[in-house]
Order: sequence, then structure tokens, then C-alpha cells
Amino acid sequence: MTEEEKMLMGKIYDCSEPSLAAKQKELNQLNETFNSLSDFSPKRGELLAKFAPNIHPSCHLRGHVYFDYGCNIFMGPNCYANYNLTILDVCPVIIGEGCHIGSNVSILTPMHPMIGAERAVYINEYGRLTDNEYGKSVVIGEHVWICSSAVILPGVKIGKNSVIGAGSVVTRDIPEGVFAAGNPARVIRPITDKDSLANHPEIFVERE
Repeated sequence: MTEEEKMLMGKIYDCSEPSLAAKQKELNQLNETFNSLSDFSPKRGELLAKFAPNIHPSCHLRGHVYFDYGCNIFMGPNCYANYNLTILDVCPVIIGEGCHIGSNVSILTPMHPMIGAERAVYINEYGRLTDNEYGKSVVIGEHVWICSSAVILPGVKIGKNSVIGAGSVVTRDIPEGVFAAGNPARVIRPITDKDSLANHPEIFVERE
């Protein structure tokens, strides 16, 4: 079993293994070029297709983005992400269609041991410094809105049509159709018809 196969399965793996290290180096170079371009440069789509080929081409990612590998991010059609999206995808990150992601959101899959001695850095067979690392996949359902500065931790699943409040830290699964917020995030209430724009005429301006 290769180190990459171990990584994707959520097993302890060596992130400094040469082929994985080469993938990260290439990703970093493409990522840097992507971040140097204007939001509306046509070259951004071309670059994104190279370093994150499983992000649907209809998605729009603004400003700087930061990925570990890129190829392990699966993002459905018509998603939007505001500035400074970080996705550390040592395990698959699956994001459903039509999701909205606010600025400065982090979606994380890497894990380290809780015991300090088991996190200790060591020199591996390639003569490189490494440590014990593994990961847990993140799954985000369709039409989820993740508000600014939220952090989604490894192993979390968020149900479709839910909203995650700004600054929340999501440590456990969130069911579908709810508003959740806090640190750690908890369900505040269900999202109902009362939240519909049809029930909030005060936010509309009549056309002249």
C-alpha cells in the first residue's frame, strides 16, 4: 500500500514520502500563481482545473485559496467561496451543489495523535523529518451556507440546507435544515418557512 493510499484511507502515513512531497510542491506553485491573478482572469479557471480537477467549473472561488493537494476536493456545481478559503484535503472533502462559503473559512481533514510522544518528529527512511499524521473526511451537503471565519474539523458531516454561523467551530455532525453556531457549534434552531424571503418584505425595495 502506498503512502497516498494510506492517507486517503485515514491511516497513519508519511507526508514526506517523495511522490506526495512532489505533489504538494507542484500544488503550491500552481496555488501561488492562481492567487496572483485577478478574480475574473480566465486563466484562473484553467489553473483550478489543473490543481483541483474535481471542483466543478461553474464554481467561483474568490481571492486567495489554500489547499494541501487539491485533487481530493470534490465540489459540486454552482458553489461560491469568498476570500481566503483554506481546505486541507489529506482525506476527501466533499461539498455538495450550490454551497455558499464565507470569507476566511477553514475546512480541515488532518489529524495528529493526542499523546505528545506519539506526535514527536522523527527522521524517516528518506532522511527527512516527519511525524505521525492521519485524516478524516469531511462531507458537506447541498445548499449549505458556511458563514465567515467558521472552522470545520476532521470527520464532520453537515446536512443539506443547513447554515453554520460566523466564527463557529464545527466539531460534530450537523443535521440537515438547521442553523448551528458557537464553539463548539450546536444546533440553535430549525430553518423554517418563517425564514423565507417571502415573509420579509422589509428587505425589498420597490422598483421605480
